[in-house]
Amino acid sequence: MSSAAAHGGAATDVVPDDGKKRGGKKKLILLALPVLLAVAGAALWFTGILPPLLGMGKSDKPTTEMHPADQPTEAAAVKPPVFVDLPDIVANLNSGGRRPVFVKIHARVELAKSDDQAAVQAAMPRLLDLFQTYLREMRPEELRGSAGTWRLREELISRANIAAAPARVTDVLFTEILIQ
Repeated sequence: MSSAAAHGGAATDVVPDDGKKRGGKKKLILLALPVLLAVAGAALWFTGILPPLLGMGKSDKPTTEMHPADQPTEAAAVKPPVFVDLPDIVANLNSGGRRPVFVKIHARVELAKSDDQAAVQAAMPRLLDLFQTYLREMRPEELRGSAGTWRLREELISRANIAAAPARVTDVLFTEILIQ
């Protein structure tokens, strides 16, 4: 007699548990699905597809309405920038005892107000002196690439503001930079 008949019930096969967990694939799917949805949502958001779908993006119709606080007034009208040309600056760079390296710079300074133009013209000898002494301490490697030009611009702006105070220099625009 079989053991199933001895117990009086239907024959059921008992599968021995060999230590493997059932449903591992289901758990993987349940964990991976939210991650995939989040990645897809982020991709749609950063590519700009999602905001128009949600109604938060740019509309096709330009708005012509302006709030009273946003309307331009005569006092807040945009003023054209004021530029002052600097004479050509030629300086030898700090080449560390190697053969001499020279830099030639032609630039303009942008001023915050047109009233500052006279102050900058009066302070031009001091401005050129500060620029020359800074350039003589620079190494040729420091002027390489756009990052070098950016650092040079930022340093010259800060020195121009020191030399022309109380006038305010907002930018130094390079017309020509030649390193030889």
